[in-house]
Amino acid sequence: MAKAVNDRVRKRRDALRAAGLRPVQLWLPDTRGSAFAEECARQSKRLGAAEAGDRELNGFLDAAFLDLAGSDP
Repeated sequence: MAKAVNDRVRKRRDALRAAGLRPVQLWLPDTRGSAFAEECARQSKRLGAAEAGDRELNGFLDAAFLDLAGSDP
């Protein structure tokens, strides 16, 4: 049975390569780990502190949101 699966996978990959595509392996953070959640919280706090007093940025973001929502400022 494994032989048939291997043949199908090889044929599919060959077809993708023939279409001009190539395989790429991506390594991403494990979002299920507690370290990921802790790092997200740490970065969010730093970003929030850095942007807290930036009135220009807040106005820009508010205007962008209203534009996306289809409302006038």
